[in-house]
Amino acid sequence: MKLLRVGTAGAERPALLDADGTLRDLSGVVPDIDGALLADDAALDRVRAAADAGELPALDATGLRTGPPLARIGKIVCIGLNYHDHARETGAEPPAEPVLFMKAPDTVVGPNDTVLVPRASRKTDWEVELAVVIGRTARYLGSAEEGLAHVAGYAVAHDVSEREFQIERGGTWDKGKNCETFNPLGPWLVTADEVPDPQRLSLRLWVNGELKQDGTTAEQIFPVGEVVRYLSQFMTLYPGDVINTGTPAGVALGAPEPKPFLRAGDVVELEIEGLGRQRQEFKNA
Repeated sequence: MKLLRVGTAGAERPALLDADGTLRDLSGVVPDIDGALLADDAALDRVRAAADAGELPALDATGLRTGPPLARIGKIVCIGLNYHDHARETGAEPPAEPVLFMKAPDTVVGPNDTVLVPRASRKTDWEVELAVVIGRTARYLGSAEEGLAHVAGYAVAHDVSEREFQIERGGTWDKGKNCETFNPLGPWLVTADEVPDPQRLSLRLWVNGELKQDGTTAEQIFPVGEVVRYLSQFMTLYPGDVINTGTPAGVALGAPEPKPFLRAGDVVELEIEGLGRQRQEFKNA
């Protein structure tokens, strides 16, 4: 299923994109798309049954905003330097263990919402990423296969980053990752049954129409199942938690000087195979 949330910011309602590409209203079946829904197999079965029976009313998508596909996100855990090609372009050694940092849930905006360039920013960068959404509580998992079994679905994430804040201002990476609007998510949460192999997805990103990133999740150093298993050794993952799994080569940080960091007026578009497409205009905060 392709689950999404539509409407004005803060007042989104749950919806489903059916096999014909028609937007369907889910608000008569479930109150929202969140961790509670993803952990409730019976509720998900009701959604599937209603969709299969043609019982869901169509929505007019004209002028209708698409919000983040997941409400009430618990935490966002991010994996740094998780693509072989990205490590090479930045001159970094592939890590022996996953590099972790966090993004606050309040960084999340819709897939086509405006992204704000922070005040005093000189090095705002782009990163297309596969987002993993947890559907079952995970703690101390024993295998990558168990890790995959705890995934509810997948989405497109844009891990916008301010590299000066991240790298040159001391401390952890988090200060370059948590500026407002720095995690567009969606358009859809695609349930795991529609993604048989998360290591065979293409990812692409364009800046002002120019292709910058063109990669594949096959390049991930730590694949999805292993990432979930690994994280469960250090923290409990709950339904509705999100994992951003890293970015392929092609970011501004890895480009020759002068590096083409983002400025107000730039337009970034990104997509992941089968998971949908985003578009954001950048403006000054």
